[in-house]
Amino acid sequence: MVLFIVITVVTFGIMEGITWCTHKFVMHGFLWYLHEDHHQPGYPHVFEKNDAFFIIFAVPSILLFYFGLEPVLNYKFFIGLGILLYGIAYFLIHDVLIHQRFKWFKRTKNRYLRGLRKAHKIHHKHLGKIDGECFGMLYVPFKYFKK
Repeated sequence: MVLFIVITVVTFGIMEGITWCTHKFVMHGFLWYLHEDHHQPGYPHVFEKNDAFFIIFAVPSILLFYFGLEPVLNYKFFIGLGILLYGIAYFLIHDVLIHQRFKWFKRTKNRYLRGLRKAHKIHHKHLGKIDGECFGMLYVPFKYFKK
């Protein structure tokens, strides 16, 4: 049981690196046409083309859940769980806290969360796919926590 918890937590941590690489090289690379609307200020619709990435990341998680139950519960299930938990954290941090797509946590005074928002605003100051910075979600360089 402890091994399954470790696998879940390690997978969650690895997802930050996968997210950074995917954001920098895929979203700001060959799939820019799906991500571009996310960088436009005041996007008028409820959904963005960028939301397709939630589905792209959900597919491996769903498959790992399925194969993690065959023939019995195994480590693949917990890798899928780590991906799912990271997806939930991403949704809460990125869509709720940073972009305020849902008005749930509008006035946080938490230093870490404010640093996250600041770094993401710096990322979005670039409206094009080049010259970006701060591609991660949970890891933020120390300079964004300074006042």
